[in-house]
Amino acid sequence: MGAADVAEDLMHQGFNCAQSVLGACGPALGMDRDTCLRLAAPFGGGFARAGETCGALSGALLVVGLARGVASPLPEDKERGYGPARDLVERFRQAHGALACRVLAGVDMSTPEGLQEYRDRGLHDTLCPRYVRTACRLLEELLPGQVEA
Repeated sequence: MGAADVAEDLMHQGFNCAQSVLGACGPALGMDRDTCLRLAAPFGGGFARAGETCGALSGALLVVGLARGVASPLPEDKERGYGPARDLVERFRQAHGALACRVLAGVDMSTPEGLQEYRDRGLHDTLCPRYVRTACRLLEELLPGQVEA
C-alpha cells in the first residue's frame, strides 16, 4: 500500500487532510503516527478551518521539513529545505489551480453555513482525498525513496 492509499484510508477514518498526509508519510521519516496525527491536527480546513492553505499541502510541507529541514539559522542551510518546499507548493498549485482550502473546496468552512455545506456535500470523502493523493504523489516525486508508507 502506497502513501497515497494510506493517506486516503486515514481520510476515510475521519482524519483531516494534513493529518492524513503527515500520518501516511511521517513514519517513514522517523515520526510515530500518533505524533504525526496530533501535530497536524490544527492544519485541517486551511489552518483550523480558516480556509487558508490546503491541509493536504500543509501536511506535505511538514513532511518536507522532516526530510529536508535543518536546525540551523544559516541561510545556506535553510535553502536545502526551501527548495523542495517551493517545488511542492508550485506543483500543487499547477495541479489544482489554487492553494487555499476555501477555493479548492468551494466553501468557506470558517463560517457555520460553509462548514455545514462542506459536510452536507460530503466533500471530506469525495473531494479532499484528491488533494491528499496529489500531495502524497508529489512528495514521492520530490523525496524519492523517503516517504513510502
